[in-house]
Amino acid sequence: MFQLFLRARTQSFLRDRFRGEQAFRARSPERDAETDRTRIEAIMLAIESALHAAELEQSGLNRRVEDVLARAAVTFGNGDDEYLEREPLDSHHHDLFDKEILNGQRRLKELTASIAHFKFLKAAMLSRFPEYRPPSGSTN
Repeated sequence: MFQLFLRARTQSFLRDRFRGEQAFRARSPERDAETDRTRIEAIMLAIESALHAAELEQSGLNRRVEDVLARAAVTFGNGDDEYLEREPLDSHHHDLFDKEILNGQRRLKELTASIAHFKFLKAAMLSRFPEYRPPSGSTN
């Protein structure tokens, strides 16, 4: 009896296979919603991570640029003719300070723009997916 049942199922399976007929099955709405939420969460986590990293870099770089500005101010002196009597080594250090300051300020501008872009992306994501709620413990 079991062999008859197995033979009938096998024939039915093979017949459907060769004809290309397969039953269409869709996932449940709950599973679809969970899949969508997982995708949105992955994007939001990437945006949050990039935003946090950029803000940390900006904070650290801002402190370092301020430090270099303070050191440069001390070494420049405050005399009117300071540049006339300056040692060549001091001039070299001033040039290095200038390069560091310019590079730091350039990067700070880039970071400010990047942070604004990341915040825009976050706002756009939240406006396009208003049903998204970040996991508990995450700041929004």
